[in-house]
Amino acid sequence: MNMKLIAAQDALAADGVTAITLANDADPRTLALAGVQRIDLHFPKFTDGRAFSQAFLLRRRLGFAGEIRATGDVLMDQLVQMQRTGFDAAVLRADQDLQQAQAQFERYRGFYQGDAVQPQPRFGVSA
Repeated sequence: MNMKLIAAQDALAADGVTAITLANDADPRTLALAGVQRIDLHFPKFTDGRAFSQAFLLRRRLGFAGEIRATGDVLMDQLVQMQRTGFDAAVLRADQDLQQAQAQFERYRGFYQGDAVQPQPRFGVSA
């Protein structure tokens, strides 16, 4: 899966998608997801990671198949973990370089542990 990166200045463009914004202290399990195509999860500051947990809940436990988009104080060094917890897209903070951000995905080509996207570990477990 390739994560879609969006420059801050391009984030306000209307795209005609049925989207909801979830505050980072809200419980995703309370959402009515029928007809929702995108959920925007907000990072009020880069040290607040509650949206990671929300994305994981939406993907793995609630089975949300639409786009999960990171907004707010999104830094390029968070992108790989965002993708692993279920985000499809991220609106980068204005001072983040789009090309350098994309290069983050080339730094880590695989993981041994499972995640929200690939729940099975890379290796088989023998009994």
